[in-house]
Amino acid sequence: MSRAPARDEDAALVTGAARFLDDLDPLPGTLVAAVVRSPHPHARIRSVDLEAARAHPGVAAVIGPDEVRAAVRPFPLSTSTPMPYLPSAVDVARYVGEPVAVVVASDRYVAEDACELVEVDYEPLDVVVDTRAALTDEAVLLHPEAGTNIATDRTFSFGDVDGAFERADHVVRGEYTFPRYSSVPMECYGVVAHWGVETVEVWANFHGPFTMVPVAAGALGVPVSRFRLHVPADIGGSFGIKSGIYPYVVLMALASRHAGRPVRWTEDRVEHLLASSSGAGRVMAFEAAVSSGGAVEALRVDLVDDVGAYLRPPEPSTLYRCFGNITGAYDVPAVGIRARAVVTNRAPTGLNRGFGGQQLYFGLERLMDAVAARTGLDVAEVRRRNLVRSFPHRTPTGGLYDSGDYPGALDLLLAKGGYDELRSRQVQARAEGAYYGVGLALVVDPSGTNIGYVGLATPAPERKPGRDKSGSTEIVRASVDLQGVVTVLLGSVPQGQGHATVARRVAAARLGLPVEQVRAVVDMDTASTPWTVTSGSYSSRFAPLVTSAVVAAVDRLAETVWAGASVLLGVPPEGLELADGSVRDPASGASCLFRHAAGVVHWDPGSLPAGAPARLATEGEFVPPEAVAATAEDRINSSLCYGFVAEMVGVRIDPDTLVVTLDRVATVHDAGTILDPVLLEGQVLGALVHGLGGAAYEEFRYSPAGQPTSATFLDYLCPTSAETAFDLVSDHVSSPSPLTPLGAKGCGEGSSMSLPVAYANAVADALAPAGVAIDSLPLHGSVIHELLCERTSGL
Repeated sequence: MSRAPARDEDAALVTGAARFLDDLDPLPGTLVAAVVRSPHPHARIRSVDLEAARAHPGVAAVIGPDEVRAAVRPFPLSTSTPMPYLPSAVDVARYVGEPVAVVVASDRYVAEDACELVEVDYEPLDVVVDTRAALTDEAVLLHPEAGTNIATDRTFSFGDVDGAFERADHVVRGEYTFPRYSSVPMECYGVVAHWGVETVEVWANFHGPFTMVPVAAGALGVPVSRFRLHVPADIGGSFGIKSGIYPYVVLMALASRHAGRPVRWTEDRVEHLLASSSGAGRVMAFEAAVSSGGAVEALRVDLVDDVGAYLRPPEPSTLYRCFGNITGAYDVPAVGIRARAVVTNRAPTGLNRGFGGQQLYFGLERLMDAVAARTGLDVAEVRRRNLVRSFPHRTPTGGLYDSGDYPGALDLLLAKGGYDELRSRQVQARAEGAYYGVGLALVVDPSGTNIGYVGLATPAPERKPGRDKSGSTEIVRASVDLQGVVTVLLGSVPQGQGHATVARRVAAARLGLPVEQVRAVVDMDTASTPWTVTSGSYSSRFAPLVTSAVVAAVDRLAETVWAGASVLLGVPPEGLELADGSVRDPASGASCLFRHAAGVVHWDPGSLPAGAPARLATEGEFVPPEAVAATAEDRINSSLCYGFVAEMVGVRIDPDTLVVTLDRVATVHDAGTILDPVLLEGQVLGALVHGLGGAAYEEFRYSPAGQPTSATFLDYLCPTSAETAFDLVSDHVSSPSPLTPLGAKGCGEGSSMSLPVAYANAVADALAPAGVAIDSLPLHGSVIHELLCERTSGL
């Protein structure tokens, strides 16, 4: 495949010519909105007085609880637990920052001033912000009609779990806590909404728009056919945060209805950190039945996710996105699972890069270190003994690992990353009185999500017959113009990944064209872009799914071009080849230009052979048969493809300042066929830094009273270039997937799942001589100081 020297997207991005949502002015006369938010984590709304705000000069409309209650239906939930969720509070505010009213005015300054005039009478209520406390019978109920704070509680058993634990030589257990953290994209949320005569039309930087359409249309009580959503071609980062349900799409559409004009709302940074979304926090217990030789014969897993005040779609999906790969890279024959989600007086959660994987692997890979300690084996050796070795591999929960070489990737990591060298550094550092540790993490990286996993939140007997959910479908449109230029239209909106670059090169290679003769366009308009509910840019879908749809679309175009060439060459279309911008008959050696063959179809379709296709604009879809609904036994192949990441971290902790320094990070990825090595490297580096944020810096914290304590960048710390100047060793192996035409798997999330626990394992290894246990993140100097003090006082 030929490669251009740079990404197609870069010129616009680096010259300021890119078009983000706030650069767009799609409708004349657009007004601006500001949101009144609850200052209380839990309070009954006694009354709301909007009259002073409505009378303020420049204000076009103000909506509050009465307007929302009258016009908006609760969003559909994934469970039957009665915890209704509306885009703003109507009777009770359940987290700090929850919308209570919207002011629409001539500009943002006027809207903000008028927000100050909205008078809300609150009755503060008791709060619960701790996940474990929310489970207790004594906890205040966020949704009294549910009679519980537990939004979902499911148990699963696969294989002889109890028998394995009865026979085990060792039972190893660990309890772990994973924090809430986010992605802090450069561009915050944005919405432009217009309630028109015939259509509710919305522009939003929401990169999973197809799931939003039925949800928003249903909430507003309009047919799906009357709801139109546009997404700009450029999005300033997301990493999942802009793929969860935007309540603001519905809220601003309603505001536009009352104002009678289009309405724009742009979230500021404080609003984003306060009330947008984050990955789910999780408390968990892992238990392993282990043989004397270190083989893990069974697992018991107890997961409790804090989803915030509401079970906002797609939650409780954080519990289930990695269901098929819950045993990770290990050949474990039996597993028992309890999966719960609880509501607390915190902002609702959603997708974050890795989506469920970082939480899962923090528990599983900390447990593998505990198994090594119990059996006396080296941490690398205990992992090696348990690795999956033959493919395809079916996990007990239903995952189908398509391809891989896990032992080979581990060997490459240990050799290229210098495992023995780091162990020598550890011996030397400890002799000098310093802390030094080495941590490993091996993770299976799912990509091409099968949305059928959402059905697991509902017990099989309660699932409606004929209403199953499944699929990893993508659709791409391709066409050829009068000059033979091929255009590929993508409905998968990137946030910096280079989708157009890769799609263009895939199409060019498939059609035997120079890349200059192919263009790729991102155009997300739910009224015109081909889509299904599963379509979109999330869960590393582009490489395995979208490129497969590109292949399908251009292959259909090729059939038409062959038909046109058969007229020019006087030969049957069967057996013709595409190469070097031409269509060639291998038997005679005769050829014609691709554009001339396409020109026959444009200008002289009557000359085509009888029954030959005359379409030069077509769609191609990829519908993998492996993506099916959950079985009656609750098994699910929750993703189409499964890559692999082997990661190693060496850390040095200063004994005086307790500053943690990354000495080395080594990472080996298997993403199947590599479509673009430069883009792969960018994804790996980005995921490493994202993972480092959650490992060492980032956390959404709340006081016991429910007030956020990290709502600005003064308190919510993110890694910068200064924190990423570590020694990095990166390599890859390639095990092409047999399930995708190009053999590609996703690669955008891997290290965001593996780096946090590899870092934690390294810190735990460093502090082991001090007797300090590591069971939570983030880990930085002040946390380590507290742990050491607790250990000293405990002695």
